[in-house]
Amino acid sequence: MSGHFTAPGAILCSLALIGCATNPRCPPVVPPAAEVLRYERIDWAELPGWGTDPLQEAWPVFLGSCRDLRFRPGWSEVCTAAQGLAPDATAADIRRYFQQYFEAYRLRKGRVVEASAGLVTGYYEPLLRGARAPSAEFTTAVYSPPPDLLAVDLSALYPELKGKAVRGRLVDGNRVVPYYTRAELSADPALRGRELVWLDSPLDAFTLEIQGSGRVQLEGGDTIRLQYADQNGQPYRSIGRYLVDQGLLTVEQATMPGIRAWLAANPERLQEVLDANPSVVFFKEMPLGNPDEGPKGAEGVALTPGRSIAVDSAYIPLGAPVFLATTFPATDTALERLVIAQDTGGAIRGAQRADFFWGTGDEAREMAGKMRQRGEMWLLWPRGLQLPQAPK
Repeated sequence: MSGHFTAPGAILCSLALIGCATNPRCPPVVPPAAEVLRYERIDWAELPGWGTDPLQEAWPVFLGSCRDLRFRPGWSEVCTAAQGLAPDATAADIRRYFQQYFEAYRLRKGRVVEASAGLVTGYYEPLLRGARAPSAEFTTAVYSPPPDLLAVDLSALYPELKGKAVRGRLVDGNRVVPYYTRAELSADPALRGRELVWLDSPLDAFTLEIQGSGRVQLEGGDTIRLQYADQNGQPYRSIGRYLVDQGLLTVEQATMPGIRAWLAANPERLQEVLDANPSVVFFKEMPLGNPDEGPKGAEGVALTPGRSIAVDSAYIPLGAPVFLATTFPATDTALERLVIAQDTGGAIRGAQRADFFWGTGDEAREMAGKMRQRGEMWLLWPRGLQLPQAPK
């Protein structure tokens, strides 16, 4: 989902209502300038689980990315060969394909394998209840971007800000100031008429912002998708961290279930806690489309549960196949498989940082909420194609 606030990349973020796709759920973590990344080619046998992964599950996901990748320099041959593989190709066939057309690369910073800092979190697509008009049951609005929200592109003056925009609003005719915080937003007259839907839970609306997109089942039975459209430019603050700092929860208790339980027991403090995060996400409405497909990620391709991940595209280009070795949420059970980099996230920073897409609904929420695992990723890259120019 293009624009998801990915699951936390640091302890402050892990205390949030956890979940992901590309708006910054957490403040960007900038790698130290002294750490220079290298790509080190390895033998396929070094990939844990490469010989046993049922690659047929990942194959349609890779083909989906190939529809766009084939137009990039160096990808035409490998994607044409992929499309020529038989529809009933076995895992062995697909394994031979990758070993013929790709090479596997470990990611190193200086002399240190970057896996030592590897972190894998999870995200999902919430399924919420809503209505087109407010009522005693549906009281929380989800907004489209207001017309007074400015996005100022400063990259012409500061090239290091390419792809980023400063958000604010205009006052006194010519002065740009920060846009309203969450606590101030209700005073903004520009929001009137920008309500897309009304939800039955302020906490669920907050969760929608954290994930970056979601499905809403409306009164009457129709289901729509809400997709990230913009953000107010305010920094993300973890409500879990707020509860810990206030002495209301311990770090161990500040999980998604723990936060929900505390707020359910203390409903009079709900708005106070939510307002501790000044960041607000605005949405656009999309048709549901195929209900069996996930939301679209930053690559513009529908995400696939268990096979799509969000990455830092400065290190791993969107669409690239990646081999992931981590563990299932809150366990030591190995999770080793081919995944495709199809999304990005504001908290996903670094070469060995991933957000794992679990799917839609309550079960996916449960898995995503528990996932904060150590892990390692290997980039699979077409033979002979120049490697990505990693930031220095």
